[in-house]
Amino acid sequence: MQQLDHITLQRLLEGGEHERLAFARERSRPEELAETLAALANRDGGLLLVGVSGRTRARLEGLTDAEQIRERVLDAALLCTPPLLLPLPEITTLDGQALIIVEVPAGLPHVYSLQGRYLWRAGAVNQPIPPHALRQLLLERGGVAWERLPAAATLDDLDPAKIQRYVERVGPAAGGDALGWLERRGCLTRAADGAWQPTHAGLLLFARDIERHLPQCEITLVRYRGLSMSDEFERLDLRDTLPEQARRAEAWLRERMRTGSRLVGLERRDWIEYPPAVVREVLINAIAHRDYAIRGEGIRITMFADRLECYSPGRLPGHVTVENIRDERYSRNEVLVQALSDLGLIERLGYGIDRVLQQMAAEGLPAPLFRETAAGFLVTLQGHAVAEAVQRGQDTAQWQRMGLNQRQIAALLWLAEHQRITNRDYRELAPDISDETVRRDLADLVERGLLLRIGDRRGTYYILR
Repeated sequence: MQQLDHITLQRLLEGGEHERLAFARERSRPEELAETLAALANRDGGLLLVGVSGRTRARLEGLTDAEQIRERVLDAALLCTPPLLLPLPEITTLDGQALIIVEVPAGLPHVYSLQGRYLWRAGAVNQPIPPHALRQLLLERGGVAWERLPAAATLDDLDPAKIQRYVERVGPAAGGDALGWLERRGCLTRAADGAWQPTHAGLLLFARDIERHLPQCEITLVRYRGLSMSDEFERLDLRDTLPEQARRAEAWLRERMRTGSRLVGLERRDWIEYPPAVVREVLINAIAHRDYAIRGEGIRITMFADRLECYSPGRLPGHVTVENIRDERYSRNEVLVQALSDLGLIERLGYGIDRVLQQMAAEGLPAPLFRETAAGFLVTLQGHAVAEAVQRGQDTAQWQRMGLNQRQIAALLWLAEHQRITNRDYRELAPDISDETVRRDLADLVERGLLLRIGDRRGTYYILR
């Protein structure tokens, strides 16, 4: 714990107790201390200052035997179930009075109880955790493995062809006993009558109709033309089991990434908007690690002209934080991660973030931005600024270096202002050319990855990719 200076301590006392700060007097019993420590741990951590009384108006009382009180605090932490392991409390002085600073770290991996009671901080007090919130907390921190729980389904609700493909991929490891292998992998369990019953993980991986059982298993893919949401977009909603979602989503994203070439000196270099391996890693991580117990929303991947955003429901699991995400390993869905690894879709060792950072740096791109939202996790990738000139309507020399003719350059400038272009618009920009030349010029821009064709026949128009 970073040592707090006197000014910071004074401000903490002046601010009074709150969700992440609690006070205790020297004569507080171990059970009282344990209650507050567990309540802080079940929220987002915080500080307990011992030697202070009051709630809204703190009064520094000090300690007569700080070493003895420190031992009492550590004993109190062991009264929790499971035992709460804390950094060594710090003994300090303020205005000539001794006090103890106890840090309860954020992101602890368990839910803590005291004599069967589950508490958390609600403002400045310790309160029982409501049942629905306790269940969610247990799921988030691994107290209950939601993916291993029996689902309201039978073996007939699983697709034999999907199971067979999985078993064939695993090969000899399954030992010819497909159902037994699925049980060992956490995809099947036994009901009270001895019948096979799928777990939630089993449904996510092998269901015949995933939407009927787990409608939250959905990926929404959207491509906008500009820098923000608009009426011009492409969209695909994927409602399928996880391996199929992964393959279809990756193909859709890859097809919509801008590509092209540029001259660097005398060398021609091909570019693609985002490193495909990075996009794949971000996609697979979202599928493997999202919180599938959250209903009402799915994974959302949105492509803009300058960035790709991937949102997955559920905040970071266990002790993982945005700050330590590169170094820490914690899997919310161990069964899913193992199965996706068996299928060759994910690395079991969990070094995906390292690879993403290395590959972005190798491409000369900024590191991804990681952010926790109120109920989820958001990753933002910034790609090659392929169409910066198009967005500004400037630097036509860049397009000339790409080999575009003056008609095509004029069309890109038109698009920067009008957002879409039709064959008729193009012909008005260059009235002396034939219909075949119009078609050929526009097809070339599509092939170069600068334009996207929307619609068919007379309803066809083009937008910037």
